[in-house]
Amino acid sequence: MTFFETIKNAALAVFHSVYHILWGDLITIPLPGGSSLGLSLLILILIPSGIYFTLRTRFLPFRMFPEMVKLTAQTKESSQKGAISGLQTLFLSTATRVGMGNLVGVVAAISAGGAGAVFWMWVIALLGSSTAFTEATLAQLYKEKDPLYGGYRGGPAYYIHHFFLSGKGRDAKSMQGKGRRHSVIAVLFALSGLICWCGISQVIGNSVSSAFENAFRIPPLYTTAVLVIIAAVIVLRKNATVKVLDIMVPVMAVCYFVITLFIIFKNAGQLPAIFQRIFAEAFGLRQAVAGGIGAVIMNGAKRGLFSNEAGSGSAPCAAAAADVSHPAKEGLLQALGVFIDTLVICSCSAMIMLLAPAELTDGLSGMDLLQTAMEYHMGEFGVIFIAAILWLFSFSTFIGILFYARSNVAYLFGDNWLSQTLYKVLALIMLFIGGLAAYTFVWDLGDIGVGLMTVFNMIVLIPLAPKAMEALRDYEEGKKSVRSN
Repeated sequence: MTFFETIKNAALAVFHSVYHILWGDLITIPLPGGSSLGLSLLILILIPSGIYFTLRTRFLPFRMFPEMVKLTAQTKESSQKGAISGLQTLFLSTATRVGMGNLVGVVAAISAGGAGAVFWMWVIALLGSSTAFTEATLAQLYKEKDPLYGGYRGGPAYYIHHFFLSGKGRDAKSMQGKGRRHSVIAVLFALSGLICWCGISQVIGNSVSSAFENAFRIPPLYTTAVLVIIAAVIVLRKNATVKVLDIMVPVMAVCYFVITLFIIFKNAGQLPAIFQRIFAEAFGLRQAVAGGIGAVIMNGAKRGLFSNEAGSGSAPCAAAAADVSHPAKEGLLQALGVFIDTLVICSCSAMIMLLAPAELTDGLSGMDLLQTAMEYHMGEFGVIFIAAILWLFSFSTFIGILFYARSNVAYLFGDNWLSQTLYKVLALIMLFIGGLAAYTFVWDLGDIGVGLMTVFNMIVLIPLAPKAMEALRDYEEGKKSVRSN
């Protein structure tokens, strides 16, 4: 064995070890009927944290849901050059949350865990919305002005930096012009994000080209070339990203929702049985005795956690860019984003699948299963629609993650157009490569990236949580004083 082969094997061994620690079953709990509940490190971090933040915010997802919805109507365009509104950041974060996972991921969760996985997906969304509120509010508290793009920037790299280098988060003043030193954890978070988003770029390219090949028999090279050219035109322009997503996100979400409503109304008679099945299998003795209750819970939990991204630190990169009158407003808008992703979009995918005859979908998985279900509901149009909506979901995700990357690139390499452009070019290359062939290693690299982001983000999120809670109290007291006057 040569020296280089030895180094390669050692690197792969480390890679697989890190992947197993983050995503593998770190703890296994035996359950009745011979089943077991495998808990990964990320599950052990995110679920207890979600419970903690839900309690600290006094059940914010339930108390303040009407306020979240109300804020979408109140949010206006920012008057500051280059800045974006809270509603625009909601579109931006929704663009990245809503992706391939909302289609095939939900189908995979139900295939492995049964209909009961949908219930646990809903529960995790309620917990995740409190986590999303906390990290988005902190991103607002520690944001700074962006000298390149205009407006603001920030995210976990910035509040992690303040926590370790500015008196444990007590000083929320801008870091600009102070000869910034780098925090090790903040650097690791930023690097993990850039690695993750490169991996996701390749997954997006492969997913889109595969779907179009299945639906339209278009060779992957043609689909990928068009995808990369359109993406390059948008992301290489200074501020085209937000303008494009302002149009794309509402259109794609509304189209998917309306089509699903049509399918639900068409099969309204089955709904009582579907909901009975969801709740029965979520807690059912049959699943416990059969040894499958662990799969039901964990597949629903994992789908919910990694679809809505709460706790991973991705969405705060958008939240920091918002020009809002109070930090808690952005926190509430991002909490609403979790509801949109999981309770609306993921539930749409679940209903499409569960309302199709089981004998028609047995033995199928992934995109084949979803396209077969849609073909049952809407004929050939259903197959074409799923391919088109996947393109929109995936394309908007790619544009969104490059917006996220801005602040992390700036933190690592400073304010210069060279580093910003080079990262965009790298992501476009990964998008092209992914469209032509699937490389499992790079897909796993993306999973490791998001896992490490979550770990580094959560190290600081809990000790900084009192800052977010203080902002929430201030916002609620301000609302009360306005009503009393």
